Amino acid sequence: MTTPMTSPSLDANPLISDWFVFHDNGRVTLKTGKVEIGQGVLTALVQIAADELDLPPENFDVLSGHTRGGPVEGATSSSLSMEVTGRAVRLAASAARHLLLGEAGKLLQAAEATLSIEAGAIRVGGRETPLTVAKLAADIETLAVPVRDWATPKAIAERRLVGTSLPRIDLRAKVAGSPFIQDMHRPGMRHGRIVHPPADGRTLIAFDEAALKDIAPGIDVVRDGSFLGLVGDEEAAVVRAADRAAGLAQWSEPAEATPDILAALDSLDAAPTPVVEQGDPAGIVGRSISLRITKPYTAHASVAPSCAIATFADGRLEVLSHTQAPHGLIDGLAIALRIEPDEITVVHAPGAGTYGHSGQDDAALDAALLARAMPGTPVRVVWSRADDFDAAPLGPAMIVDLSGTLDGANRLAAFTLEARSQPHARRPGRGGFAELPAASRLADPLPEATPDDVPTARGGGADRNAVPAYEVPNVAITKRILREFPVRTSALRGLGAFANVFAIEALMDELAAAAGECPLAFRLAHLPDPRARAVLERAARMAGWPGGDDAGEAVGLGYARYKNKSAYCAVAMRVRLEEEIELVEAWAAVDAGEVVNPDGLRNQIEGSILQASSWTLKEAVTVEGDRVAVGGWERYPVLKFSEIPRVSVDLIDHPDQPSLGAGEAAIGPAAAAIGNAASRALGLRLVNLPLTRDAIRRAIEEAG
Repeated sequence: MTTPMTSPSLDANPLISDWFVFHDNGRVTLKTGKVEIGQGVLTALVQIAADELDLPPENFDVLSGHTRGGPVEGATSSSLSMEVTGRAVRLAASAARHLLLGEAGKLLQAAEATLSIEAGAIRVGGRETPLTVAKLAADIETLAVPVRDWATPKAIAERRLVGTSLPRIDLRAKVAGSPFIQDMHRPGMRHGRIVHPPADGRTLIAFDEAALKDIAPGIDVVRDGSFLGLVGDEEAAVVRAADRAAGLAQWSEPAEATPDILAALDSLDAAPTPVVEQGDPAGIVGRSISLRITKPYTAHASVAPSCAIATFADGRLEVLSHTQAPHGLIDGLAIALRIEPDEITVVHAPGAGTYGHSGQDDAALDAALLARAMPGTPVRVVWSRADDFDAAPLGPAMIVDLSGTLDGANRLAAFTLEARSQPHARRPGRGGFAELPAASRLADPLPEATPDDVPTARGGGADRNAVPAYEVPNVAITKRILREFPVRTSALRGLGAFANVFAIEALMDELAAAAGECPLAFRLAHLPDPRARAVLERAARMAGWPGGDDAGEAVGLGYARYKNKSAYCAVAMRVRLEEEIELVEAWAAVDAGEVVNPDGLRNQIEGSILQASSWTLKEAVTVEGDRVAVGGWERYPVLKFSEIPRVSVDLIDHPDQPSLGAGEAAIGPAAAAIGNAASRALGLRLVNLPLTRDAIRRAIEEAG
């Protein structure tokens, strides 16, 4: 089966030259709008291109996330890189191969079927010729021809690199160099720090600049309304000055008291937005079970804080950023700075970790505003650790109310779910709004958007994976979005799938118990999709289901197909109840269609299991009124190396099927497996995340 001739990225970038540059030294530049954020996507794209072009992977260079030199693609998010860009690269590379061989056929007077490429050399019937890919590319006037006119991807049996664990092409530089933006330096660069308000919406009433000059000479102050930044030649001096400046700034108080977020969500009277309406759940009579799941705010908790380097020169702005969406950031910066988008170039530089919309885009505008005050000088802004916790967008808190009804045959006959949440995405430039906080703090402030949630058609936000993966004849799914609240939220890995899958899989365990059935058998009875059944059965076998529960130990299951259309994933988790929930071992089975790089995919699944484990057991952001009040790791514990379980990942490869996005596939199933295992070991359903010792104690007290 060949890859379908469709890809949104190819629609926006239809020419071979949008994707490849062939150089006369034999090297090839692969261009992509997607960026490397630890998921290994650039390695996988090189594998696809090298396979289609019959070139060694070491011949490739990658231009990634460069808004002036590369293709226009959407954000590197929602596990879409392989589904969308992987397909586009395969088609573009196959088109380039056929175009080059067609030219070789003319020069050699040979049929294309007799031609081949081996390590960049053109052969006829296996015999050497004087032609090479580099020479042919130089002779062809342009590769600006439509991909779809030439694309014919190779048959599966002809692929040599796809399906192998090619080593990551970016690791050598990460280990031996200084590739992370937090470590980069530019000639003449100065260092900037921002004095953030205590909370979004607070205004700067007064700032004693003279006092700062007395205690921190040589530091330049950039103030525009409530935007306050400092710039200096030595980073340590700027950091000290920023600490002192915070005490010299007076900020307004909140206009009114801010309710607890869960209380605000519980009292939310906004009309529910229908997501799925099927049959008549309210009309089904039978045994019903209802649950309410709560999830707190979560932080990105990146290894290194947000950073950007900006230079304003000759009326143009260049920004180095670890943004997930370089072209989207251009739109936001253009609105905020009131300049034309074509006067801005954004170049992606790897950052030390984040999956989602953290403070990286905010830091880009911070750096641009400081650089604008000193034209021609590169200015590097690094947020403090406290700022990265307290000023960056958070993963939204959620309440999920759901119920299921069993019919007389103990089959799931009705299912309802309502998700309550703040919006799950407020990315820059969308809807004509900057969506960068500094833009609303300027003396001539820009209005802020009234945010809405991610549309269901784009995978949903609060409703992501709210539709059960199981066969149910009567379903009603709704969501209610709290659009105005002083705490800012945006996209964090998996969006609403984390809470929704946790909730749905908890309910499935409860329904199985009510039906007197094994949780695995009950799930399988409601899963007609053979690929779904296969991952669930595989994970259960890996775990030795049901595992022979020991005293204080149990195994739990979790299953979902990410966004109900991407990778299938089932996770089994063994936990032990001591003073806290201890993770013993995790097993995952994944079907992501064609697997391009098995090691890369396993790394993604392992990483998402561990991140979900940390969210499930530990992570919760402290909010005091309108202020996020975390400040550092002391008030935001994460899973420690000593607490991680053994993890085994089994991949079910389908080379005859398109690749499916998998980077976020295990987030919900892993959380659900922990929740189900802990509830099974305790003999009590746990519904309030995170599952800390205090949460378990409260659950026991409430159960009487």
